[in-house]
Amino acid sequence: MLEAVRIELARQAAGGASKSTLLVGLRGVGKTVLLNRIRETAIAEGIVAVQVEAEEGRTLPAMLAPQLRSALIQLSRIEAARALAQSALRALRGFAGTWRVSIGDIGIQHSAPEPGVADSGDLEQDLRDLLDAAGRTAQSAGMAMAMAMAIFIDEMQGVSKHELGPLIGTMHQASQRALPINLVGAGLPQIWRNVVDAKSYAERMFSVPAIGPLAHAEAEEALCKPAAALGVKFESDAVDYVIERSQGYPYFLQEWGKHIWDAADRSPISAAEVEHVAASVTAELDRSFFLSRLDRITPVQRMYLRAMAELGPGPHRSGDIAERLGRGVTSVSPIRAQLISKGMIWSPAHGGTAFTVPMFDEYLMRSGPELE
Repeated sequence: MLEAVRIELARQAAGGASKSTLLVGLRGVGKTVLLNRIRETAIAEGIVAVQVEAEEGRTLPAMLAPQLRSALIQLSRIEAARALAQSALRALRGFAGTWRVSIGDIGIQHSAPEPGVADSGDLEQDLRDLLDAAGRTAQSAGMAMAMAMAIFIDEMQGVSKHELGPLIGTMHQASQRALPINLVGAGLPQIWRNVVDAKSYAERMFSVPAIGPLAHAEAEEALCKPAAALGVKFESDAVDYVIERSQGYPYFLQEWGKHIWDAADRSPISAAEVEHVAASVTAELDRSFFLSRLDRITPVQRMYLRAMAELGPGPHRSGDIAERLGRGVTSVSPIRAQLISKGMIWSPAHGGTAFTVPMFDEYLMRSGPELE
């Protein structure tokens, strides 16, 4: 998968047609790690990276503008791109003023806004103007070397729906104009439906590799290979126990490996030694992974999640959850919508609801509170 994305970006830099990429998966499957690895590879191959982490409450212009400023200043140091980079920075000045974004000093001479460029107040038009200027700057730099710009957006489900459409539309227009600018995003499962709802043609724009738990052989390698490099082995029963308890999720495997390594005093590591650390692994995951997900959850929303947990890992019908709460489906629909917005649950099919956090049902069942 990493190689496939690298080829897409290389094709873009060489002036060919390519698809953007959207990494989709639950929490704890390694989407951010993969996104960072792709970004590092892209930078090593000369691609200018614009890195954004979407946050609830921040607008897309506020997230993009400072990072675009850094990328354009970087391009302005290339002689062949200097004039267009300065023009793009003036467009960015107008964009920032229109969308009330603070980006500091543009850092070039003649940085007054470019009237009529990226300042209309229509987000899709202004993004199109801005990324067109950025793309043409990268294109001009590419006259001297293979050059492209890639926008990396982590937690992409945090981009509001009314801003997602303009972003997708802008990337589509850039692709049609053969500009060397690409989008690589990572997000929870609901992001794909949001993208397609925003622009129907988005299905043709993206490669969407699903990132999930590791298969048994991959999970075994992830657990055993680092230890083997230091001369330590696992008994097969110990490996099977860890994979069963972690369900192959990379973050959980990492925690199991850390606690086992700290506790074990001989090789090969036995199943009994692995079982001995189970309680400490569970406590650490509860504290560092699960509990933090509830920071922005109201008591009513938590009761909805508890009802889901009592029904099992899911997915569950909305009607079954409402029945568990002793309420009508319509009355709990706003709670469901709020939890989807907060990235706690998602809808894998119409009327269905599932957790975005693996094994969250088990955590809620042991942490309480019980339904009244």
